[in-house]
Amino acid sequence: MLRTAIVGLGWWGTTLVDAVANSDQMKMVAAFTRSNSDKDKAFTTERGLKLVNTYEALLNDPEIDAIILATQPKGHRDQVVGAAKAGKHVFCEKPFMMNRAEAVEAVKACEDAGVTLGLGYNRRFHPSWLDLKRRIKDGELGTILHMECTMSGPNGLSLSTDAWRYSPEEAPCGGLFPMGVHAIDGFIDLAGDVDQVFCQSLHRAVPGDNDDTTSVLFKMAGGMSAYLGVMTATSGSFRFQVYGSKGVAALGGMTHVVGQSSHQRRSGLFGSYVIKPLKGDAESIEVPEFDLNKAELEAFATAALGGPAYPITHADMIQAVAATEAIVASARTGQAVRV
Repeated sequence: MLRTAIVGLGWWGTTLVDAVANSDQMKMVAAFTRSNSDKDKAFTTERGLKLVNTYEALLNDPEIDAIILATQPKGHRDQVVGAAKAGKHVFCEKPFMMNRAEAVEAVKACEDAGVTLGLGYNRRFHPSWLDLKRRIKDGELGTILHMECTMSGPNGLSLSTDAWRYSPEEAPCGGLFPMGVHAIDGFIDLAGDVDQVFCQSLHRAVPGDNDDTTSVLFKMAGGMSAYLGVMTATSGSFRFQVYGSKGVAALGGMTHVVGQSSHQRRSGLFGSYVIKPLKGDAESIEVPEFDLNKAELEAFATAALGGPAYPITHADMIQAVAATEAIVASARTGQAVRV
């Protein structure tokens, strides 16, 4: 059993605590949050977590094996490096780092310390996603020509001014960090490294100065193209499609929208899965209800306890950050940028 502490008790941190409430592999034992509010105190008391006053208190506690970071990305580098140096396994929520240099440093710190590093690209763990990945590997879709993903939600319309997602410095290109990085990781998982990106990012409807409508063209190192569209000022939706010389695969679902239950956030991200061959009828494949967050956290615990390695490689973690950094640079310059 991996004894774990959570850092950050916002809506997502509490979701992660709920995900492993009945796990046989991980037990949440402690928490740290900057707000230290009455709500935080009530939550930790109800869940049986020890609430401490500093991050360092978690790092210095010999009864804690691992740290989970549900914190804003600008602090991830120091938090991951600190955990690694303290000998703690560390699971970091996405987005991993603000730039490639930070990602390389964080990965090296974990490798040097011999601790497991996990990253919260939870969509990779769904059975429907794994089935799509298998079909591509087995050649069922033929030569892959193009991938595309559109993700949208209304959260940008109601963000508080002190939220990190509100700030163009902490969350550049609007929905890129809150949503789009999932698609970037998906492109990498299915097709390998990104070679070049071109981004346009616009402000249309959200309060404040951040963008709400962002589109990105990708040239993948493997030769196929890809497209990503993210919007933060409209209804919630998710669509991921893969176009091959033998057919098209389409996954549909939702993004995280304010007001969803913890169960919806963990288990409702995929809702449809269709394979359309060149000839004949499309095949609609059943999408099982599946707790993505429990799956990713238990995969992290399994790796930390000496089992199979966490399925997202360090190279993929760094590549996704490098691609994201290039996207931000392209939006700023109006030019295509090599990754």
